[in-house]
Amino acid sequence: MRGYDKYAFEPFAVTVDLAVFTVRAGELQVLLVERGQAPYAGRWALPGGFVLPHESAETAARRELAEETGIVDVSGLHLEQLRTYSEPGRDPRMRVVSVAFTALVPDLPEPRGGGDAAQARWLPCGGAGALAFDHDRILADARERVGAKLEYTCLATSFCPPEFTLGELQQIYETVWGTALDRPNFRRKVLATPGFVEPVPGAARLTGGRGKPAALYRAGPATTLHPPLLRPEGRPS
Repeated sequence: MRGYDKYAFEPFAVTVDLAVFTVRAGELQVLLVERGQAPYAGRWALPGGFVLPHESAETAARRELAEETGIVDVSGLHLEQLRTYSEPGRDPRMRVVSVAFTALVPDLPEPRGGGDAAQARWLPCGGAGALAFDHDRILADARERVGAKLEYTCLATSFCPPEFTLGELQQIYETVWGTALDRPNFRRKVLATPGFVEPVPGAARLTGGRGKPAALYRAGPATTLHPPLLRPEGRPS
């Protein structure tokens, strides 16, 4: 490395941003934080922050999520890298490149703000007004990714508790896709996909009405769906 000048190029920062989704009260909701510092103080934003010199981007994402939202156990959280956002001027402080992640979680208790976040809340997608930085774009990209992933992977069960009914699983698809699905057809496709779900022996849950309790299932070992479970007419909602 003799003769290499590490100051020959202008330095820039690397950050992480997280679009974390859950289904709550029949709505697709996203975890947001209120910024407690400039720039955009008082505006809602995705959780995230700067990558420290000793960290990987994923390590930084888990640390920032815990610090800013109070979610203690982030070790088992399934984070998927979304894409990198590197447009000049996306942060008024300096040149910043952000690695964005998305995650799906079951309904969790209310988060709490921490670090440089004044507060943290679950809010309906699109229900917080314009977000700080370019986070509206990141959120839109993440929502489309999640909708597409539900077509050909088993990640829909990540929104569910450890044991769930097929009706609850169908509600996840309908909420994320924004469209109603035919119940018998959905049930047939789910049960015909090897390893998608597994029955919980002897377990059932009353789901309202006068019918018999619904059978309970848990996530199976499969990770992909063959054939895929497409949105109606194969189009995004």
